[in-house]
Amino acid sequence: MLAANLLCLGLVAVDLTARTWRIQWLLVGMRCHISFTDTLVMNCVGDVAAAVTPNRIGGEPARLGGMMLSKVPATAGIVAMGVEALAMWPVNIAVAVGLALAWAPEWWQGAGPALERTAMKSWPWLVAMLVAGGAAWWAVRRYAPALTHTMRRGTKRAWVYARRMPTWAVVMAAVTTFVSIAARVAVLPVLVLTLPSPPPMGLVIFGSFTLIFSQIVLPTPSGVGVVELGFLGGAAGDLGDEYKPLLFLWRFYSTILVVAIGIVLGLWRYGPHAAEAIMSGEKKAERAEAAL
Repeated sequence: MLAANLLCLGLVAVDLTARTWRIQWLLVGMRCHISFTDTLVMNCVGDVAAAVTPNRIGGEPARLGGMMLSKVPATAGIVAMGVEALAMWPVNIAVAVGLALAWAPEWWQGAGPALERTAMKSWPWLVAMLVAGGAAWWAVRRYAPALTHTMRRGTKRAWVYARRMPTWAVVMAAVTTFVSIAARVAVLPVLVLTLPSPPPMGLVIFGSFTLIFSQIVLPTPSGVGVVELGFLGGAAGDLGDEYKPLLFLWRFYSTILVVAIGIVLGLWRYGPHAAEAIMSGEKKAERAEAAL
């Protein structure tokens, strides 16, 4: 088990490094030079904001605020993150399609009946989580509309500016996206392999991808409640009596550890008023977006 935990720590490090290089190289493509350390901290602070807000809605504005604290012009940051999204989503979709073609039928045959039974037994809890998440999403949209307005419009306009980005930066953004996905998806299979009789790896890999990326569309912060229900309901296969420790460890490496790293690095780099400083950059970001 020690070896598995060390490997999971290594996978978290690979994921953070890949995502740091991705946005750093895109900023270099915009002729904005930012250190690896500042980029890492900015990304990790964004991870914290994404993890605690519905639909990860706070992640990109927090990253933009971190960029501005590192003296990156807001306009360059908006464009770089827009191009980053354009490079990420084709890779995400391609990986999803590839995994679905390879293992989706096997996964549904093994996990589908258990998930259906779990949903039938736990539907009040499931509905309550979705309602709570939807209410939180509405509250953010209602009372903090600037939180996503700038990034949404900036991403749309990134199509215009993508042609100005050096080809090597876009290619490397796609490569690092694939590395990040592979590292994040691999955490659960590594943990499952510690079981005496692990389920088929194809089922676990597809389930891991589904559990991770479902958090993007689920309204609750980090998919809390719904993701756990899916995990316990068999989305990662039949884990026997070890499902509770594995759920905790998986959540620790996929969410808790990353949030803790972001908090520590944010306080270290930006100081105790980091959140206030990051959020104060929203008006500057809106002005920069208007100038695009």
